[in-house]
Amino acid sequence: MTTTRFFVYGSLSEGMVHFSKIQNFIVSSTPSQIRATAYRLKVGFPVLVNSGADLVSGQLVELKTSDLLIGLLDEFFGYNPQDPAKSLYHRQESLVSVIGGGLEKAWVYFLNPLKLPLNAMLIHGGDWIRSMEEQPALTAKLSDKQKCYISKLGSSSGRDIVPIDLQLYRELMNLELIVDKGRRLALSKLGHEVYRHLA
Repeated sequence: MTTTRFFVYGSLSEGMVHFSKIQNFIVSSTPSQIRATAYRLKVGFPVLVNSGADLVSGQLVELKTSDLLIGLLDEFFGYNPQDPAKSLYHRQESLVSVIGGGLEKAWVYFLNPLKLPLNAMLIHGGDWIRSMEEQPALTAKLSDKQKCYISKLGSSSGRDIVPIDLQLYRELMNLELIVDKGRRLALSKLGHEVYRHLA
């Protein structure tokens, strides 16, 4: 069995929306920290940039891995090993401080600094957990009806017309989650981010 260490944070953490992607492959999980700079995206989840001196909390997880699993994680994070410069994230091996002592090497998905949105908010001190407790992610604030519509629109072919009532239309337009393309509605850039983070 091959195992690979990853430092995970944000939506891949236990209890978060994407934890199920790795849950069945975890061999061990240890609280740990990494030096980085944390930002919150408009959708509400954190990203790390490989710079700065903040100690950011996360988990050092050892996963039962295969080329397929690593390929799926790379795809999820928009990382292309053949073209890292254009990738949304970079997968880099970094030193992680294990709580209780010791340094371990692990793979970390850092946001490509060139792809950091202008509206991303710096998390002072890197405490993304507290930041999310104080201000939950946008996905947690949506009603079931709003989530259902975003999921339908996100999974439609693009030519499909997904019916909507006027009240829901106003709500999603005010949240900047949809755009009106005349004869049909589509997800905005933020809407696509929300769709990606819906369980």
